[in-house]
Amino acid sequence: MMTGQEQALLRDNIAHVKARAAEAAVRAGRRPEEITLVAATKMNSAERVRFAVENGITVCGENRVQELMEKYEQSAYGDADLQFIGTLQTNKVKYLIGKVSLIQSVGSLRLAQAINKEAAKRGIRQNVLLEVNIGKESAKSGFLPEELLEALEKMPGFGNLSVRGLMAIPPVAPHKGNNLYYFHEMHQLFIDISTKKYDNVCMACLSMGMTNDFEDAISCGSTMIRVGTAIFGARDYGKPVQGIV
Repeated sequence: MMTGQEQALLRDNIAHVKARAAEAAVRAGRRPEEITLVAATKMNSAERVRFAVENGITVCGENRVQELMEKYEQSAYGDADLQFIGTLQTNKVKYLIGKVSLIQSVGSLRLAQAINKEAAKRGIRQNVLLEVNIGKESAKSGFLPEELLEALEKMPGFGNLSVRGLMAIPPVAPHKGNNLYYFHEMHQLFIDISTKKYDNVCMACLSMGMTNDFEDAISCGSTMIRVGTAIFGARDYGKPVQGIV
């Protein structure tokens, strides 16, 4: 059970991150309302997530399917919008359809096809973002920038899938400001695609920016930031979350 001190810290963290995001938007000549804050709830208990939602978090993003399922059964997300932001295997798509409003991490046509197929079975249209491997890192998933237009041209064939924008996780930056180049590149891709017409594609969301760089991302045009550590504190990766394998 959370202590009063833990509750106060989490409440303060939420307010502080919201204030920083709003200030970054104003500095960039944008309205704070243009920025959606997604609380990355990975490795946090249902109690902590529930408390965050009760104290101002309106969108939750989970990285792991099993963890999402367990917290979902525990009513952790309350009235918050629920999204999936982590790497997704095709055989786990079926667990997400009907539970999440948005799958942010569609980085291959194979995964897009699997989502489309499962959504068709349920008779729904699943919103997704296409993940771009903007740093061209071999260890990361996502479409390479030069593959993106070809992928978008195939989206009309996925009638139960709606592309709502792009998502990216740039390379780990040792210093503040190091990812500005990648954020600018992503924003240019976003703008370029917005000028084109594809069925099932609407460039409404550019998801980029996390705890260490979300203010830079906002300055470069991000409309959605995914923040975990600055809200919930550092995770203990040596200690598994209860019930998660």
